[in-house]
Amino acid sequence: MRLNTLLQVFIAIGTVSLGRAFGQRIKSRAECASTVALSFKEAQHYDSVYYDPVNGSSFDGSFWTDSNTMETLHLLMLQTGRTDFDGLADTTFLGQAALIPFTDWSTFTGPFVDDAGWAVLALWTMADYKAAHGESNVADYFAAAATVYDFIASNWDDTCGGGVWWTVDHTYKNAVTNELFLTLSAQGYLRFKNETYLDNAKKAWAWIEGSGMRNSQGLFNDGLEFGTCVNNGETTWTYNQGVILSGLGALYAATGNETLISEAEITIDASIRNLTVNGVLKESCDDVKLEGTPCDTDQGIWLKHLQYLITFANVQSKHPELITKYGSFIGAQSAAVQHTATDRQLDIGSVWYGANQGGSIFSVQGLASGIMAHAANAEYGPCN
Repeated sequence: MRLNTLLQVFIAIGTVSLGRAFGQRIKSRAECASTVALSFKEAQHYDSVYYDPVNGSSFDGSFWTDSNTMETLHLLMLQTGRTDFDGLADTTFLGQAALIPFTDWSTFTGPFVDDAGWAVLALWTMADYKAAHGESNVADYFAAAATVYDFIASNWDDTCGGGVWWTVDHTYKNAVTNELFLTLSAQGYLRFKNETYLDNAKKAWAWIEGSGMRNSQGLFNDGLEFGTCVNNGETTWTYNQGVILSGLGALYAATGNETLISEAEITIDASIRNLTVNGVLKESCDDVKLEGTPCDTDQGIWLKHLQYLITFANVQSKHPELITKYGSFIGAQSAAVQHTATDRQLDIGSVWYGANQGGSIFSVQGLASGIMAHAANAEYGPCN
């Protein structure tokens, strides 16, 4: 059963009340005003310096990091009730494509299936914002997201017992692509109550759980060896430990299966034990001194998906202990970004855990990652 017909989208919109869009947050306390102000200060810096409204993307950005950024800006507005970037969605490269009925999304998102997953998250969050404010063209965003979701699902097969391929070349099955498929499927069910989404979420988690990609430390390595289908032992990127959290949280919200929260905590606790220095997240390639070291800037993705987990787990006021357990850690990441990683121009570097001595990479991706840290802190961290 495919999910990309306009009829199904309109039925879905009827299921998710536009007056109470899925993206509106369930609050247990007020947002921290000082952190909200910091979040928007950095977001406005991105908008004024790094956003190209002609192309709808970031200067020096990339497809998947820009998708994350668009998702983050709209999530920030939804959780705070602010409208600072109202109208941004339709100017973005994703929004522009969504408003064109005949966009070839399989070509548009490119050969990387995980890129398509990041795009769906952004399209949904922008649609949530538009719906929450009674704006037009919401159905176009949901229709585009459904088409892209179908493209992702079409790249699942029985090689290695299941799983979605990383690219359309079908040469690698990895953690992040399948974690994205899990969270999209579980969130899709919560939004649209379509059983196909739930079936896909259950099979995605069953496959991930049995794949061997989680190592003895409780962390997910990058993926599986081609041909042998065993854990390749490659880098335990922070985003691999993050995206699984939103997937498990959404599947918990859909099923009430308490073991999913326990599984999420295994990965959170393993990340805190093994991927931090001075209590702050650290990518294995981070180095405060080694100039020019290529590295990711994805710690913010870890925090954003922990934020999603806590929200999903607190549906019907369940699991408030996650805020108590992890709130101070969330706050410490935001504080590190503010006091250690941010320069005088408000740009944010890749290294959060220590003062830059020439090794931190300042980029639009780093800026967006830092905004994610502040947004998570605004909602669930302590108010310092």
